[in-house]
Amino acid sequence: MSSKRGDIKKTGNTALTAVALQDHLVKSLGLNDFIGPRHIGVGPAARAKQKKSVRSTIDTGRFGRNKPQVKKKEEKEREYVLDPKPPPLTLAQKFGLVDAPEQLLTETDWKKAKEKSNKRDDSKMPCVICKEDFGTQEQVLLSCTHVFHRACLQAFERFTGKKTCPMCRREQYQTRVIHEGSRYHRHKCATMIQACWRGYVVRCMYVKLRESNPPKDPKLRQKFYEEKLHKITDRMVRSCDFDVHSFLREMDQSLEASRNVFRDFDARFQQISEEDWEAIQLKAVERGDIDCPICLTSLIKKSYIEQPDHSTTNQTKSTKNDTKILINQSLLQGNL
Repeated sequence: MSSKRGDIKKTGNTALTAVALQDHLVKSLGLNDFIGPRHIGVGPAARAKQKKSVRSTIDTGRFGRNKPQVKKKEEKEREYVLDPKPPPLTLAQKFGLVDAPEQLLTETDWKKAKEKSNKRDDSKMPCVICKEDFGTQEQVLLSCTHVFHRACLQAFERFTGKKTCPMCRREQYQTRVIHEGSRYHRHKCATMIQACWRGYVVRCMYVKLRESNPPKDPKLRQKFYEEKLHKITDRMVRSCDFDVHSFLREMDQSLEASRNVFRDFDARFQQISEEDWEAIQLKAVERGDIDCPICLTSLIKKSYIEQPDHSTTNQTKSTKNDTKILINQSLLQGNL
């Protein structure tokens, strides 16, 4: 009886092992799609009857679609694993008949790997593949604690055709996106900006101090005051508009205008001589005007009524009397 039970156990274990290996081969070769009921797709006539949702190509804002999504700082610096989750273990892998694939690392394992990388300052050093700083580009950490650019690692995998670490040649590694390089880059840029700004402020303060406080050395003091005087003169020259050509042109124009004024003045306001006055008086007497054209009264009566001016000289009196005599004679001749 005992021998029969042992044969039954052996045959049971052999059958279970065969089933486990068969299940593993079916799942590894992807033969699950060919086992079981087949899925028949919908024909063209049925697809034509189905209603299609028509969407506008231009966003009118009615349904609230295509709104600009602002990523938070936490989402930008979120670390995540790039490798997909491994399939569940087959029966053969559970029994130990086939080597099980490596499971994903836990958060504590990734934390230890990142600590080892940070101790070596891998994120502060340039990428091993492209020999450039990480900057703000995506950075990946391998399970072997080595750090690379994500694009550089993907290009290296395409070039080699297999998944091996460029540093330690470890195969089937796991990758995780980290942001240690971008943090170090931002910190470095902020430090450089602060250093430049502080240097600029200190230089400005030093220049103002040099401008306000003269040195004690006599030669340097003399040079200091010479430079200060030179700056003052330059500032005065810059404040004035010295256009010599326009200034001289304006002087020539003003001089020509003044000459024209004096020329017209001499022509218009020329002093009349005594001979001209006598000729004017003779012309007035020859016209024989008796009445004043303004008040229409007789000029003869006024001439007799007029009293002599005591303030005038004897010469003016004699000339007036002569003119009166001439006027009277001409009037008498005209009446005759």
